[in-house]
Amino acid sequence: MIESLSLFQWIIISFTAISIGMSKTGIQGIMLVIVPFMAIAFGAKESTGIILPMLCMADIIAVAYYKRIADWSIVIKLLPTAVLGFFVAIFVDRLIPTNQFKVLMGVTLAIALLVMFWSEFYGKGNKWMDKWWYSSLFGLLGGFTTMIGNAAGPVLSVYLLSMEKKKMEYIGINAWFFLVVNLLKIPLQLFVWNNITFSTFILNTIMLPIILLGAVVGIYIVKLFPEQGFRRFIQIVTVISVIMMFF
Repeated sequence: MIESLSLFQWIIISFTAISIGMSKTGIQGIMLVIVPFMAIAFGAKESTGIILPMLCMADIIAVAYYKRIADWSIVIKLLPTAVLGFFVAIFVDRLIPTNQFKVLMGVTLAIALLVMFWSEFYGKGNKWMDKWWYSSLFGLLGGFTTMIGNAAGPVLSVYLLSMEKKKMEYIGINAWFFLVVNLLKIPLQLFVWNNITFSTFILNTIMLPIILLGAVVGIYIVKLFPEQGFRRFIQIVTVISVIMMFF
């Protein structure tokens, strides 16, 4: 596989590696911009098998740095239905052609985007967050989108923004939630979808130094973001990613 990669594919995966590192240690949302490019370069479904091990590497780095900054009660609320979302994605995979995955991801992200703006408009007036089904719904949607395209970032972003989480706690919850979720996804993608192979893992290992570089850059940049600026950045990259999914 490595020998057959084109220059375009090398550029895209290198940019993906540094973006994953930055995303996991602070610059939340940047992953949304690269997911469509990976889908173009390697195929929507195939790209998830390349991205997932790199995400796990970056998750470990993020948890090591932000290990004390997380609300585990939030993580526990989301995990059960997130796992259910994995199996919903596997079922849907049997119903639609592979080339429709990107459009499906775009539609799902568009729904999350609408909820984000609804929450932003109503602010603390969002009474849904107190309902028993609110966390379960976002967990299900997060598990579904992360399984079909490693694109659960905006789903969790919408949820945490609606919960009024501050910048550092937001990053800490992201780090722990996605470490657990991504590790749980590996057996499914390895044995059910068969899109993680020895060749893709070697490619992931080559990208590790670039992921580390991105992680360091992300830690530095996030310290420069004010709380409101951080929130606006997440919203902007979400809008861009949704638009790109349909082209």
